[in-house]
Amino acid sequence: MIAIIDYDAGNLGSVQKALSSLGELSIITRERETLLGADGVILPGVGAFGDAMEKLHRYQLVDTIYEIVDKGTPFLGICLGLQLLFERSEESPKAKGLGILRGEIVRIPDTGLKIPHIGWNSLKLAEGGTLFHGIEREPYVYFVHSYYLKAFDTSIVKATAEYGVSIHASIEKDNIFACQFHPEKSGDVGLKILKNFAMVL
Repeated sequence: MIAIIDYDAGNLGSVQKALSSLGELSIITRERETLLGADGVILPGVGAFGDAMEKLHRYQLVDTIYEIVDKGTPFLGICLGLQLLFERSEESPKAKGLGILRGEIVRIPDTGLKIPHIGWNSLKLAEGGTLFHGIEREPYVYFVHSYYLKAFDTSIVKATAEYGVSIHASIEKDNIFACQFHPEKSGDVGLKILKNFAMVL
């Protein structure tokens, strides 16, 4: 069973619907024991970095997330869920991220392209990405964001995208996986990514 962390994020239902279409049992919850007992956990996200961290603290989910990661449970961050795994964001300078991974979230620079970055974009895949097993080399996925990850350890970056700047679009480290894009909105490629996550449970 996959637990989807409920902290009032906007894309909970669409993530659960995508998992259901794959035949994967999931539950939307913020109950500590349910989250700790899950085979895998997903941290989705749509919205602002600071507001999201405030909600995670309000619902006492921060320590639970640390426990989930520490016990080795496969953990997937989606969009804002990726950003929250890191230390800080220019979007909310006073807010401290989870700091599970080292890096910062910065605003997409103004190069004449529309911000936020909304729509389909191709990925350049690195070798050995578990989420991208069996996926073509430059798949198209769906993005909605104004800020992007600059990971300090580039060895964890398994996919990048170009949008006026090189975006660290997906990372993997041990039991932690994350995507800046929305696999639940990325058609067959996105469903394959979610299925690959489910395969590691």
